[in-house]
Amino acid sequence: MVENPGRQLASKWAKTSVLLSHPEIAPHIPPTKRFTAGHLKSMLDSHQMVVVKPVVGAGGHGVIKVTREANGYSYTYYSQTKRFTSFGEMVSSLNRKRKRRAYIIQKGIYLATVDGRPIDYRVKYVKTPTGWVYRAIVGRIAKPGLFVTNLCRGGTLVTAAQGISRSFSSSQVLPKKKEMRALTVLSTSLLERKYPGIGQLGFDYGIDKEGKMWIFEVNTRPQ
Repeated sequence: MVENPGRQLASKWAKTSVLLSHPEIAPHIPPTKRFTAGHLKSMLDSHQMVVVKPVVGAGGHGVIKVTREANGYSYTYYSQTKRFTSFGEMVSSLNRKRKRRAYIIQKGIYLATVDGRPIDYRVKYVKTPTGWVYRAIVGRIAKPGLFVTNLCRGGTLVTAAQGISRSFSSSQVLPKKKEMRALTVLSTSLLERKYPGIGQLGFDYGIDKEGKMWIFEVNTRPQ
């Protein structure tokens, strides 16, 4: 069955701003700001590790992990890490990578792992003539050496149950899936009120090492 893609909304910032407006959803969104040198400095001072990513983008392209270290700063793009003694040097290098594209900064989350590799989750939620239905709830394990989990970057696809049981325990499968579903339904109702006409949503969830659920982003053109 060919599904109606519905309204497209490319801006990660726009969708994140909507979710941050809801008191039940906001605690599950990593602190997020638009990319500026000042915001990057303050977020690194607060969180030590952040992720910067294009406002418009997919497939993990352009996503960079930035870390404040004891002797300076570093960033990792795919499997390559560059280190800098000064903040200014690092920002100049990041700006060359960004190529004037708009970026956002999110607090870095230390994800639960499977065999030492980070895992996150994709929930695909689709509107049909009879209402919204789930098309997939899956886990994506990062390729060894990478922090992005995207399948197009070598990530491994598993069921959500396999991922949760391997990174936590089988007893956590049902409660974690229930939490994802509840956040998906609540977030969808919020986004649909703000942007009527959306028809497909792909939610990217992460569960950190302490078991807290995070929403990293929502896509209106999920793969």
